[in-house]
Amino acid sequence: MYRASDHREHEEWLEEMERAADALELDATARSRAVDLFLTTVPDDDRSKRSALAASLYVGALVSGQERSQTAVAEATDVSRLTIQQRWKDLLEEAGLEAPDW
Repeated sequence: MYRASDHREHEEWLEEMERAADALELDATARSRAVDLFLTTVPDDDRSKRSALAASLYVGALVSGQERSQTAVAEATDVSRLTIQQRWKDLLEEAGLEAPDW
């Protein structure tokens, strides 16, 4: 879990997440899940935060039933599709969720 101060500390990243969520037309449920995932697993290294943000958005949309493609999320967050592909399953498992069976 995260602290209320984490929200303030990562405000810049959360604003960026909101912009990407707008571009992806995600509803409040997906956005809330993505924020929770990001703040719960945010890395210390600034270089990794963008990747964590992208994976959090992808998983937030996925688990809320608003699935978006990895490519769409990558474009909205300015990362490569491969970045999301490499991170989303680990993030899902860290959160105690199960990957869908496609």
